[in-house]
Amino acid sequence: MKFSNLSLSPVLRAMVLGGAILFTTPYSLAENLPKGVTQVTTVEGITEYRLPNGLRVLLMPDDSKPTVTVNMTYLVGSRHENYGETGMAHLLEHLLFKGTPKNQHIDDDFNKRGMRSNGTTNLDRTNYFELFQASDDNLKWAIEMEADRMVNSYIAKKDLDTEMTVVRNEYERGENSPFGVLMKRMQSVAYDWHNYGNSTIGNRSDIENVKIENLQAFYRTYYQPDNAVLLVAGKFQTAKVLNWISDAFSKIPKPTRVLPKLWTVEPTQDGERSVIVRRKGDIQIVMVGYKVPSTLHEDRDAIGFANSVLTSTPHGRLHKQLVETGKVAQIFSTSVGNVDGGLSLIGAVVKKGESVEAARDALLAGIENFKANPPTKEEIDRIKRDSLNGFEKMLNNHESIGVAMSEYISTGDWRTLFKDRDDTEKVTADQVSAAVKKYYVRDNRTVGMFLPEDQLQRAEIPAAPAIADVMKDFKPKAAALSGEAFDPSPANIDKRTEITQIGPLKVALLPKKNRGETVNVSISLHWGNEQSLQGKSTVAAMTGSLLTTGTSKYSRAQLSDEMSRLKMSGGLYSFQTTKENLSKALELVSHVLREANFPDNEFEQAKKRAIVNLEASANEPSSIVSRAMNQHFNPYPKGDIRAFRSLEESLADIKALTVEQVREYHKAFYGASAGEISVVGDMDVAATKAAIASAFGNWESKAPYQRLISKLPEAPAVRKTFNTPDKENGVVSGSMSFAMNEDHPDYAALRVANYIFGGAGLNSRLMERIRQKDGLSYGGGTSVSVDEHELVARFSLSATAAPQNLAKLEAAIKEELQKALKDGFTAEELAKAKSGMLQQRVQGRTTDGALAGGWNGNLELGRTWAWSKGMDDKIGALTLEQVNAAFRRYIQPERISFFIAGDEAKAAAAAAATPAK
Repeated sequence: MKFSNLSLSPVLRAMVLGGAILFTTPYSLAENLPKGVTQVTTVEGITEYRLPNGLRVLLMPDDSKPTVTVNMTYLVGSRHENYGETGMAHLLEHLLFKGTPKNQHIDDDFNKRGMRSNGTTNLDRTNYFELFQASDDNLKWAIEMEADRMVNSYIAKKDLDTEMTVVRNEYERGENSPFGVLMKRMQSVAYDWHNYGNSTIGNRSDIENVKIENLQAFYRTYYQPDNAVLLVAGKFQTAKVLNWISDAFSKIPKPTRVLPKLWTVEPTQDGERSVIVRRKGDIQIVMVGYKVPSTLHEDRDAIGFANSVLTSTPHGRLHKQLVETGKVAQIFSTSVGNVDGGLSLIGAVVKKGESVEAARDALLAGIENFKANPPTKEEIDRIKRDSLNGFEKMLNNHESIGVAMSEYISTGDWRTLFKDRDDTEKVTADQVSAAVKKYYVRDNRTVGMFLPEDQLQRAEIPAAPAIADVMKDFKPKAAALSGEAFDPSPANIDKRTEITQIGPLKVALLPKKNRGETVNVSISLHWGNEQSLQGKSTVAAMTGSLLTTGTSKYSRAQLSDEMSRLKMSGGLYSFQTTKENLSKALELVSHVLREANFPDNEFEQAKKRAIVNLEASANEPSSIVSRAMNQHFNPYPKGDIRAFRSLEESLADIKALTVEQVREYHKAFYGASAGEISVVGDMDVAATKAAIASAFGNWESKAPYQRLISKLPEAPAVRKTFNTPDKENGVVSGSMSFAMNEDHPDYAALRVANYIFGGAGLNSRLMERIRQKDGLSYGGGTSVSVDEHELVARFSLSATAAPQNLAKLEAAIKEELQKALKDGFTAEELAKAKSGMLQQRVQGRTTDGALAGGWNGNLELGRTWAWSKGMDDKIGALTLEQVNAAFRRYIQPERISFFIAGDEAKAAAAAAATPAK
């Protein structure tokens, strides 16, 4: 589970204008509706129904993908909490995964059905969602489960006792984040009385001391059908699903209680405020926050536009004024609050050792300068275009819109999603300028200090308008786009794909009809060998990161605009576009790869960012452990492109790197002499072949390619600890190497064994112990990674905990390993693992981007998707004896090296405070 207290930007709610979706025809005949169910409204393929007990139901049928999303939104978040109960909404979210008398092991069922599931809590709402392979059994179970846990969840003291420590560890993880800590302080200083001043994760003492009776009362009050909206999106039959929903939820009576009314209104701020956080760390951040109206108020869209004009990369004014001139390393913006008046934040990352005060002054000067220089038509048009492009892609994917809809539901009417889209095109430069002058004023900001002042500059924050007034002139548009129902079986993928050779490149083309005529491209180019790549690790990475910063034809900003015009999202090697733009997109990618010119100023900015990021990782427990582990398991000599480099070596390499070296590397290595290109989606196959030939033909690399041969590390078992003072969260990691590759006869068995032990998320053996039972860790798990060619493999494990719990965590991990090796796994565990893994593998083949990337890997290895089908068959045929034998054969605790990082003083203090037995 996760929490979020950052609301969506109003600009990001903008959606494609005029290009809607054709979903399956809504179930609209009133005489066919289940008893008591009424149809309320339909907007662009989404239909709202109402049950007699008040439950609102949104159905979005879409046959183009064989998946379904079920999303339950409750109109309750952390702003509904009372004194001493901060974090309770989020804690309750965790407890709803602990089961009911009917569904005692919800996470177990998710795993067995291969469902991706989670819950999120923010200031205004809580939601729970499941994404899974479409089937009547899966969908009916999900609907009945959500109805069951709405009113029958245990919310038990025994679960609170262990989950409280898990949530506390989640709190501790957040305390390791400089950005997260500063955000919490900004909220608390900016607000006097409104609960938006409290972070959703809550206060530590409230998390630790909240009473189960309080949680139960909160649950009974807000988890009721009249305070919930159920959305089902994906491949299903409307009539059947409506009947299932009616049968499951109509059993819950309409509540007799009256929902509490919140009446606190934040007073007008009467002077600038400041906050300073002093902690150990390696990164500096400055932020400026301004109070702004509710997302329902028309000025909120204008504020969102203003932030984009100021902070977008590479066009943003502050980016050009501060980042490109080297005054700061990065500019960003975000917001807090949705339903009521919120907080708009603009910030900068400053390199350690440079003046934060100077950066603050420059940031404020840039914002003030914006008032005197309104946005241009080009700036406004760019934001509109980018927003519409982004949401066109979201509307084309029911998996995305299913979960994102929770933000709009929290406003009181889900149709605000479409209204915001329509309103985006109406925003003018004058509105943006007026909003900035109204709200971005000195006495309404949080940064700086209090000063006596006669000439006050206060901003009155208007009340949120009534939802009826906001929606009164809204007119829904007709749906317009559709896609085919595609069978993601390996046999069909192979049958539908044309494999060909274009010059030296291996090419796979899988044409299919998609909503929005989308198409995904994956490109893999290979060059160099072990000798020619010696000492090239830093320059290779920097060259790749700078490709899109400028070419012989485009500046960075012009290139960004061109990619936007071609509706390209992603990177150069893996991107999505549309059928109409595919040929030009391939041409543009080829141009960038061939003719990148690496501008001096962009190189200096990238170099500075790299140094800041490396320095920021210096004292982070996870980074320290990762470096130590990579060093211990490094089999490659110094200079090898894969060799380990210490933090000091990495910093020295970056600082010594020149732009001339980058240009020389690009000239010497880049080319299309070897590689793979896969295209999946809406395309004209003949035209696509011609476009690939035109884009990549006759482009040879001067550095002949030879595959790098992986080496098996010979690393003895060690145990190393690292002190990370003033860090609230610590890490335990372990790893061992052994001989295995993807074609090894034991690979399938070991994959399943790892899935059971630590790879299945919350339902794994390891997480059941360290999270569900002991309450030590928020997150952890294990993995098995193997090479495609050589017999080189690694088993790794990792988990986090508070420093005072690291010893217990390490002991628990080792105990569970010994237990699994001694007693073995059970037949029930094996059955659930097979079911979950196989359904997840099917889901993995439903995404065009994953199919394109998968084809590239298959082409390089000389495989087809029949190999994937073979792996499915191997997993399905495994016996319990094979799985247990593989785990015992390869996982040897005495060979595992452990690396532990945490605050040793905190651990020692906790040990001293523990009474001796």
